[in-house]
Amino acid sequence: MNRNAWLAGAALVAAFAWGTAASAQDTVKIAYIDPLSGSFADVGEQGLHHFRFLAEKINAGGGVNGKKLEIIGFDNKTNPKESLVQFEKAIDQGIRFITQGNGSSVAAALIEAVEKHNERNPSDRVLFLNYAAVDPVFTNDKCSFWHFRFDADSDMKMEIVTDWLKTQPNLKKPYVIGQDYSFGHQVAAAAVRMIKAKRPDMEIVGNEIHPLGRVKDFAPYITKMRAAGADVIITGNWGTDMTLLIKAAMDAGFNVPVLTYYGGGLGAPTAMGKAAVGHVRQVTEFHENIENMNLDPFLDEYEKKVGQDFYYLRVKNLMEMLGRAMNESKSNDPMAVALKLEGMTHDAPTGKISMRKDNHQILMPMFISTLSDKAKRTVDHTPFGFTTDLRIEADKTAAQTTCQMKRPAS
Repeated sequence: MNRNAWLAGAALVAAFAWGTAASAQDTVKIAYIDPLSGSFADVGEQGLHHFRFLAEKINAGGGVNGKKLEIIGFDNKTNPKESLVQFEKAIDQGIRFITQGNGSSVAAALIEAVEKHNERNPSDRVLFLNYAAVDPVFTNDKCSFWHFRFDADSDMKMEIVTDWLKTQPNLKKPYVIGQDYSFGHQVAAAAVRMIKAKRPDMEIVGNEIHPLGRVKDFAPYITKMRAAGADVIITGNWGTDMTLLIKAAMDAGFNVPVLTYYGGGLGAPTAMGKAAVGHVRQVTEFHENIENMNLDPFLDEYEKKVGQDFYYLRVKNLMEMLGRAMNESKSNDPMAVALKLEGMTHDAPTGKISMRKDNHQILMPMFISTLSDKAKRTVDHTPFGFTTDLRIEADKTAAQTTCQMKRPAS
């Protein structure tokens, strides 16, 4: 190679490197660390679609501080150890904002990793935006300044479920079933504690934990429920563990009320079928038929672009509040963003929401809704959708916290 050719090649490489660096500087990257393979891949992909769609909306409106948001998916296979590997990969790529939601065991590992990283690297901190991992401990004894939760915790949801049970005197024999990890155990413990306090006349006829993501047929569990005389099922199951559980109940003609956290999740109405109409209830911050949301154009746009129903209003809330925090602080630094998020109030489609400063737990209106064949907006390309039974205002969801937050000096 002659000298001129070498210089031209070197200049081309340098220009490419500069362009790549400039491009990187023009984006704020968010690592999405959730399952993109394995039993819960469909749930992880659904969340990734939500984040990328919302990032595109924010970018179309000018981005944040003149920069675009970029969502990068990292497959953690719903495994805490693999999540730490993916976290390190994100850090190596210069990413300083992470989000995750599927699996509280994963969230626990990530919170600890973020705390350690930030302690060792005070000039290169990371912020964790949790959109769905709901173990109450994350905003209580194990709260962290670097963690913000945009979903109601499992105790907050169980308070709503058990308050509803107080209005149903004909239901006497609940059966509690959940997944064998921290979240499943928390849901079961809360159900037992709150039922005993609010409905002492109830007899809990089953309290069962099953392997996470490994049960292919829940028919034997339904047989036990029927034999125990259960007249209502309470479950925090999500993903295929939820759809297969409810499908088994409906297939067996065991048409008792099923009180869920995630009954409206991707694929659930299809799997449950018509037999679940009027029986399956969910406690959520959103369903498509909440009155006075004025969200139809947004929902239509999402469904047309993605080919799925919009499910996570909390992702919309998270991304909009994150964008506001960046723009209002005039900074994309995690510390500046965290300080803006604390105490922030936001006008969401369902009403005003707020991020608690004392423990970084979101407060928002919550709803109990029931699967119906008379819903205006249907889901999963089925004739079914969810309709509201009960609305709980944001301030009514607040609970006492044991959080003693350790705040950074600067």
